Amino acid sequence: MSVMYQVFNNMYQDSVSLMQISAKINKQPGIEQASVVMGTQTNLAQLADVGLGNDVKAGPNDLIIAVMGDEAACNDAITLARELLNSKPKETSNDGVTAPNLVSLDMALERHPEINLALISVPGDYAAAEAMKALQLDMNVMLFSDNVSLAQEKQIKTLAREKNRLVMGPDCGTAIINGMPLGFANVVKRGAVGVVGASGTGVQEVTCRVDHLGAGISQALGTGGHDLHEEIGGISMLYGLQMLAEDPQTQVIVLISKPPARDVAERILEQASACGKTVVVNFLGANPADITRDRVFAATTLAQAADMAVALLDGKPSVTEFGDIINPEQCHELPATRTDIRGVFAGGTFCYESQLICQQQGFSATSNTPVFGNKKPDDLWHSSGHTVIDMGDDDYTRGKPHPMIDPTLRNQRIAAELNDPHTAVLLFDLVLGYGAAAEPATELLEILAQHPRDQRPMLVAHVCGTKADPQQRSRQIAALRKAGVLVAECNAQAALWASQIARIQAEKKEAQ
Repeated sequence: MSVMYQVFNNMYQDSVSLMQISAKINKQPGIEQASVVMGTQTNLAQLADVGLGNDVKAGPNDLIIAVMGDEAACNDAITLARELLNSKPKETSNDGVTAPNLVSLDMALERHPEINLALISVPGDYAAAEAMKALQLDMNVMLFSDNVSLAQEKQIKTLAREKNRLVMGPDCGTAIINGMPLGFANVVKRGAVGVVGASGTGVQEVTCRVDHLGAGISQALGTGGHDLHEEIGGISMLYGLQMLAEDPQTQVIVLISKPPARDVAERILEQASACGKTVVVNFLGANPADITRDRVFAATTLAQAADMAVALLDGKPSVTEFGDIINPEQCHELPATRTDIRGVFAGGTFCYESQLICQQQGFSATSNTPVFGNKKPDDLWHSSGHTVIDMGDDDYTRGKPHPMIDPTLRNQRIAAELNDPHTAVLLFDLVLGYGAAAEPATELLEILAQHPRDQRPMLVAHVCGTKADPQQRSRQIAALRKAGVLVAECNAQAALWASQIARIQAEKKEAQ
């Protein structure tokens, strides 16, 4: 087994591009592991942790290709990675417009003075400075970069508030601006529902479900996951709420977040009630009584938030009910020894919401990202009892692509849960859209095919996407159902079904 690496000085690439290249070379024959990353201190430490080099010398602006496998395969993988890195996009689009070669924000504005949004994806050490520069140029900012400190985020957003500009992020992975998907986003219809969310996959779930219901999205603004932290104060959510309140295209507003700090939540809810438009709020796990007030409606799930928003477009509140379709006959083949819920997620918010719903149904689970009342597992790599895992968390993505881009590691965990005789139901998600894997179900179906249906647990999935996405949601659902997977209409319904299966198995075991 060989370990090889190559460093390219001053060759910056954004993280999504690097994860996509990593995913491609990881699939080459003879490669055990591969990573293409920038040389930040965090990435260097992660490469060392996974055995891809303890002596790599690189700086934050340097790019590293590191591979492990057969010697010849490593050489071939590095060659392929170099080719992918050096491949140039077409300079001219189909409509004959030449893409400009712009190397700074100043140059971009000089060439195109109408530009008012900068998407920043540089190493965290430099991201804050670039965001400040964009704000000084009177631009709004989508800050895709992570590893920006709370102190830096507060400084950036304080300046944005003074400049009357919006900052999405740091670590903002999803937005839809004037119909244009940014980051990990889906192809949805334009319409009258505006969204501000501190959760990428939460925004994706709501925008996709609004699309399924026949309505559309005016704007979807990501805030980054730390925006509602007490130290930040919800600056971006408050400004996004104000923008949507002033937007004539937006009739109903949806706010999404894990539970904010109490004072921050109160500030947001006060502004929501006074904004002049109907607002639906889903603070995951919060008590609806603490949210509801004049013109503010509390949703308990992401799906319900979308359903209420669409109904309220017509001035009518809505109640979401998920059909209780699981019955003991569906679990007839499962032996009573299969008792556990095993959740394996690519979307962090889907993992969080699923834990909440299972907990409400009486099933507390261990998780690497536990909700209040749940605990972390003793072993991150092996499940015991009810276990719900976010495979997109840093615990699992060190030196590896996110499972939305490359589901290999997530599929390996699914295979392990299939082989565990205690697994009663395997709960998982597929996230579609720009940036996600081109065929997220393909390798998973190959794994399922290796397990006869009468010898495996129940399988419950949720597909987050739309019919207009590159992966086409209906095609992914059809493939899963053909393989014997129960596909729910939303994440909340999938978690409820998993809980029902676990309850049936518990009663079966108790009756023995």
